[in-house]
Amino acid sequence: MLKKKSGIKSPCIHVCTLDDEKVCMGCYRSAEEIRSWFLYTDEQKLRSLENAEIRRRKKDENNESRYV
Repeated sequence: MLKKKSGIKSPCIHVCTLDDEKVCMGCYRSAEEIRSWFLYTDEQKLRSLENAEIRRRKKDENNESRYV
C-alpha cells in the first residue's frame, strides 16, 4: 500500500548539526524526529513541529538570559 503524500513539509533548513542533546541546531527537531519524518503521519509531524518550536523558544530564552 502506498502512503498518502503529506502536505506538511519538512522544516529542514540544511543546517544539519546536532547539539549535545541530539537536537538539530537548524530546525530544532530531535535526531529521532528527523530520522522518522517521512514515516510520520501528519499528526506526528505536527507534534514534532510543536516540540521543535518549544525547544527553539527555550534555547532563545537561555541565550537571552546570558546577556542580561
